[in-house]
Amino acid sequence: MSLPTHPLTVTINGLRHGPLDVPEGMMMIDVLHEMLELTGSRLGCGQGICHACVVIWDRDDHASEEVPTCITGAGFFDGKRIRTIEGIARRNDKGELVALSPVQQAFLDRYGFQCGYCTPGFVNAATVLIERLERAPVPRAEVQATVEAALEKHLCRCTGYVRYYEAIRDLILATQGLTRDPT
Repeated sequence: MSLPTHPLTVTINGLRHGPLDVPEGMMMIDVLHEMLELTGSRLGCGQGICHACVVIWDRDDHASEEVPTCITGAGFFDGKRIRTIEGIARRNDKGELVALSPVQQAFLDRYGFQCGYCTPGFVNAATVLIERLERAPVPRAEVQATVEAALEKHLCRCTGYVRYYEAIRDLILATQGLTRDPT
């Protein structure tokens, strides 16, 4: 007896995959790891609580949002565009690393990680936050609260929160256009 499948076509990090025959009910984290060999997203809790597994969904309205892949069935992603941690850094035509993203560089500069297990989720969350602030800057006085709200769902078992939060706060304050003067 075989499991029923459904076709999945998804664009990941700019590359179209599919149609893939995916067993019904398979979570996207399993598709990423087992079918596409994209293992950067981490399976932490398996319940959508820790957010180590989040990917970025690039919506049609040009907004981006985090989606936990451990509790979201692969079918949800059919026809969608997503980014995994493997797609955050800039690469050349040969796939070679050219430069880290500003978020990745900020984490590296501030040593904003310890064991690194939760880092992919934090990088993706911070990337979504930066993209949101590019569209709608916040007053400088609200940056700390904005960072805390954006990252509060992410769990770090090593208690690296302070460095993650400081790295993103400092990146936002140093990047022109992400903040505005109060009105």
